[in-house]
Amino acid sequence: MRTAERTPRVTRYPELVRDASLIWLASGVVGVSFGAIAVTGGLPVWVPVVMSLVVYAGASQFSAVGVLLAGGGPVAAAATGLLLNTRTAAFSLAVADTIGRGRLARLVGAHLVADETVAFALAQPDPARRRAAFWICGVGLFVVWNATVLAGALAGSALGDTATYGLDAAFPAVLVALVLPTLREGAAVRRSALLGAALALAVTPAVPAGVPVLVALAGLALYGRGNSANVREGSAT
Repeated sequence: MRTAERTPRVTRYPELVRDASLIWLASGVVGVSFGAIAVTGGLPVWVPVVMSLVVYAGASQFSAVGVLLAGGGPVAAAATGLLLNTRTAAFSLAVADTIGRGRLARLVGAHLVADETVAFALAQPDPARRRAAFWICGVGLFVVWNATVLAGALAGSALGDTATYGLDAAFPAVLVALVLPTLREGAAVRRSALLGAALALAVTPAVPAGVPVLVALAGLALYGRGNSANVREGSAT
């Protein structure tokens, strides 16, 4: 029993490592792109590297760098990043029990909360696998993201125009793959997802990158109504 309890999660759940590696790969591709874009735009190498370590939020980092490269100041860049990162408040609530109860676990886990990590964890069928999935995916994603941002920043202009590679499609493709199994959980989930997707698509042409994700959270209101209706029906019977 003690041996099993001390076995690292990585060896106890090799299939999670295999599945998470696809997320790490997508993250690495986008990380290289982010580092290269920041440096070729005129920022010093240390800016995207430190930002990735401290902020650690892909969409917010791209938006903040976009503000800086457009001539905006650090305050405007930070405000943009904070606005886009407000979505992680809902994500944190979703995985609060999954992260753990210790102060250190919550402190480190909060920094690792990201779209991909949360989606990967919540896709697991039981609490033990969800916790393992969160930490395996989260730690690996953090390491890969920072390493590839550094690599992209050092490579700089040698990569050419990163937009020509279609790197921006990597993360959305991974997220869609993670979300699809969740749609089987019931009609309320599907209605919420459909509403959120429709709202995000509707505002995409008019708002900065990352904001449509915040707007999509409005779909949760429909999910709440569906659950309330189910509870009332259950009480009536």
